[in-house]
Amino acid sequence: MKAILTLAAMAASIPIVVAAETPPTPNKQMQAVLDQLQKLGGKPIETLTPEEARKQPTPADAVKALLQSQGKSTEPEPVGSVKNQTITGSGGEIPIRIYTPKGAGPFPVILYIHGGGWVIADLDTYDSSPRALANAANAVVVSTHYRQAPEHPFPVSHEDVFTSYKWVQQNTRSLNGDPNRIAIAGESAGGNMAAAVCMMAEQQNLPLPVHKLLIYPVSGTDMNTPSYQENANAKPLNKAMMEWFAKHEFKNPADKEDPRIGLVDAKVSKGSPPCTIITAQIDPLRSEGQMLAEHLKQSGVKVNYKNYDGVTHEFFGMGAVLDEAKAAVQLAARDLKQSFSAAEHQPAREKQSK
Repeated sequence: MKAILTLAAMAASIPIVVAAETPPTPNKQMQAVLDQLQKLGGKPIETLTPEEARKQPTPADAVKALLQSQGKSTEPEPVGSVKNQTITGSGGEIPIRIYTPKGAGPFPVILYIHGGGWVIADLDTYDSSPRALANAANAVVVSTHYRQAPEHPFPVSHEDVFTSYKWVQQNTRSLNGDPNRIAIAGESAGGNMAAAVCMMAEQQNLPLPVHKLLIYPVSGTDMNTPSYQENANAKPLNKAMMEWFAKHEFKNPADKEDPRIGLVDAKVSKGSPPCTIITAQIDPLRSEGQMLAEHLKQSGVKVNYKNYDGVTHEFFGMGAVLDEAKAAVQLAARDLKQSFSAAEHQPAREKQSK
């Protein structure tokens, strides 16, 4: 893959990669997952209605099928406890799932926001990532759902996950958590919303998380970046799917210019928490994740950026079958633990429920 460096990127030590002449190739483990996904017979998301798309086989289903083909257990990674409940939002009840690690606590707490282009997927689709983070970071993970487009277009999903963030802030003690050590994490559209929650918290003068973990986040609306060009026909995410998601999520052209969507151009506060950004080589969103890392670094934010070659969008939750996923989880957990440790003895951040 060819790479060039802008002056800004040189200062940030993040290479800006131009489009490869040929699309990158999945490694052997990743290809095995993609083969299983193809065998499940899903239809192209961009040809379906949202209702139909929500019923299609997912990469998580492909991982389970691969494990079955290998004669391995398909049981989810065990954690100390898992609890499903709902919290009250402005538009009704918001489902959440609370993963608590083994041990006595009080634990750090991570609000985790799943992906799905704001249109598809749910807490079950993204069950493996919060389990892995709960164990690796030794933290309570609160995974939140949200209302989805097109029934509830932008900014409804962002408002719902912000409600979940405020709930976590107000209920940390009841989670056996430490109010001094709250982080936020998200994948894909969830990564976008995790960053947006920090903006919204700052605007409302609420405590910011001590760390944000952004996994291949949607960071802008430019669909002509090098990675979009390389991975226009990639699986499980490609350019046509992203256009389909955008069509359903954004009902007004101005929505795409909102700083909660255009993270790569949004103003960054000097008080913004340390950030870990993880991207995948075979992913249309790789370039914008890379640009976001550069933008944050240039704004004075402590950033750890890591791209994983040979893997695709959605790889993070595939630790049962993919070495890169295990490595990415460990990297994320290390960064989270560093921020938790630094925050442990800071003045109390707790907000009491009203």
